[in-house]
Amino acid sequence: MQTKDFDLDLKEVGDDGTFAGYGSIFGNADSYGEIVEPGAFAASLRAHAKAKTMPMMLWQHDTWQPIGVWTLMEEDQRGLRCEGRLLLGVKQADEAHIMLKAGAIRGLSIGYRELAAEPDGNNRRLKKLDLREVSIVSFPANDKATVTSVKAERAAEFVRRLRDGEPPSTKEFEDILGDLGVPKALRAGIASHGYAKAIRSESGGIDPAVKSAMTDLRAALDGFLNPRT
Repeated sequence: MQTKDFDLDLKEVGDDGTFAGYGSIFGNADSYGEIVEPGAFAASLRAHAKAKTMPMMLWQHDTWQPIGVWTLMEEDQRGLRCEGRLLLGVKQADEAHIMLKAGAIRGLSIGYRELAAEPDGNNRRLKKLDLREVSIVSFPANDKATVTSVKAERAAEFVRRLRDGEPPSTKEFEDILGDLGVPKALRAGIASHGYAKAIRSESGGIDPAVKSAMTDLRAALDGFLNPRT
């Protein structure tokens, strides 16, 4: 899943936790040279409407921290307009509410999968996006820092699950390799052979060599997440 940040542009934050803003602005090239086109969310919004669902409202793209519900999402001439309500009583939602009212939080960020895009000189035009979630984020002006943070959090969760004896699926591991920059041509082979064998062996309590490799993998990811200075 990719992310893209925008200024929140709040009109008002209600005492009941309601607020509105734009999750995406059309026509502007961001730091990646990507431009979201009008209509990019239309199919995804129709699918949500048909299923009677809405994209999730998360805190900083953390899937473990839903903090509210979106009550309206629609495209207008400016972009993707969002109305939502924080679930007051949830600790992080209460904190977000306080910070929103004080102006300490400044952005929304969409989590999406790219379905259709086309080149436009030095830029890319995003034509069709599968909208998964819209997060409240702290720093909307720095796309790259936000994406890096999300990737690090995902790798940290992967390490925790390895330590707890709950290894993620082969597909999840393949996605982690993608986050770490491993070429696509190599990811499937590494995940489906070495990693798949390792988690099968570790769960079955056999093959000390494979267990040693898993220990090395944990250490490598720890080093990536917590580099020594």
